[in-house]
Amino acid sequence: METEKVLVAMSGGVDSSVAAKLLTDAGFSCIGCTMKLYDNEDAGIPKANTCCSLDDVEDARSVAYRLGMPYYVFNLKDKFAECVIDRFVDAYEHGITPNPCIDCNRYLKFDKLFERADIMGCRYIATGHYARIEREGEKYVLKKALDETKDQSYVLYDLTQETLARVKAVWSAIVQPEPEYLGDAIPIWGPGSATDDEHDDADNA
Repeated sequence: METEKVLVAMSGGVDSSVAAKLLTDAGFSCIGCTMKLYDNEDAGIPKANTCCSLDDVEDARSVAYRLGMPYYVFNLKDKFAECVIDRFVDAYEHGITPNPCIDCNRYLKFDKLFERADIMGCRYIATGHYARIEREGEKYVLKKALDETKDQSYVLYDLTQETLARVKAVWSAIVQPEPEYLGDAIPIWGPGSATDDEHDDADNA
């Protein structure tokens, strides 16, 4: 029987990196990816403490290498400018409070992840989000994470039944990344890579 393939969105932080490790250990054939959304210099912000920066890409690439996973970077800077930045500016100009993180997940991250997953023959996608996806009868139900202080289910609210069925919610049964879950995963980071106190941003992979 062919091993099921999972496209793992990796931010370079702990949550998505450990998700990749757990899926690999569970026997899935994982492919890592990071979405390149902007250049920090173009946004006029420092390189540190942002998602999807060059440092994040290198951290994610290092983790994928140590796990023996293929790894790709998807350049979506033009799409990010169109679907997130332009919408953000337009909302402000019309007196509306924008939520760029929700727009980013809706119009880029999940939309493009599923698009690339189909191209690469992946049945599932996975991120580091803290949320539960459970099947109840004929429906998939999105629920809050067991640890509500880390809950990110609101980021996934726009997913349909079809897409919920294809998301691997790796952190769904884990209250928080305690040492028993991280112990075997921490060695996947090398010098200068993500550490256990650098968790993924709440709205990102």
